[in-house]
Amino acid sequence: MNMWIIGGLLLLIAFLLVKGIPLNFTKPLGKGAIKLTIGILFLFFFNLFGASFGLHIPVNIFTAAIVGLLGVPGIASLTAIHVFLI
Repeated sequence: MNMWIIGGLLLLIAFLLVKGIPLNFTKPLGKGAIKLTIGILFLFFFNLFGASFGLHIPVNIFTAAIVGLLGVPGIASLTAIHVFLI
């Protein structure tokens, strides 16, 4: 069973090396990874500076995606949720 999985992965890698990775597949993934990374950095710095005011937003995939997609309004909305609902 493991031999079939390893053989299939090697065949897939060889195919991608010969044919190339399609660009229409990698561009959205790259942009999404960059936005997620920016969201994590925004949350990190917000938690760093917000600690003096008693504000903390947990850093997880959901909050990072919100902040990565929305930017500053995303941090503002998560802060409002934290202050008024939690």
